[in-house]
Amino acid sequence: MELSRLEYLQALVTEFQVTDSTGNKRRCSLALSESRVSSHTRPFSLAEAKEQVLANLANFAYDPSNYEYLRQLQVLDLFLDMLTEDNETLVEFAMGGLCNLCLDKINKEYILEASGVEPIINCLSSSNEETVVSAVTTLMFLTTPQSCAQTTALPVVECMLRFSLSANTRLSNLASIFLQDYCSPPQVEEARNLSRHTAVGIPLPKD
Repeated sequence: MELSRLEYLQALVTEFQVTDSTGNKRRCSLALSESRVSSHTRPFSLAEAKEQVLANLANFAYDPSNYEYLRQLQVLDLFLDMLTEDNETLVEFAMGGLCNLCLDKINKEYILEASGVEPIINCLSSSNEETVVSAVTTLMFLTTPQSCAQTTALPVVECMLRFSLSANTRLSNLASIFLQDYCSPPQVEEARNLSRHTAVGIPLPKD
């Protein structure tokens, strides 16, 4: 019997969260079943399995018809929790999932109320380009008259100034849009003046 969309998403969430009682690695059958090329394919590690499941959940976050299911299954909390992981791939997929979800007004409000802005800002210091791009885009989507004090705080504006000078065209263009559309001229000037007096800043991601 074919699983419903909600049942499939529930199964993915369960696969992500569950290991056996001894802490041994548990293969994520739903996420990996389509990835097995043959019986000789190298077994996936726990980390790789979790990455695959989280990537699948992030992909489902593209579709607005899944938003209610993802909220019901607390996937927004799962993504937020993953932003503090040491595994950069998990952070990348979680940040991408949040970026997809925050276009929705209900999801945006949930992320803001869940104190999600701070861990998203922390992702600006990632060495992973995809994580940084998703973080910048997400901060744009999360900016409201009520949240702008957080999303366009001075350290964030300083960071965007540095990103706007990056040789990475994708990142520099995105940062320039952030500065132009989401920051006031006085904010940008203050950050620029402060940057002249300090060498400390959020590092640029690796190309």
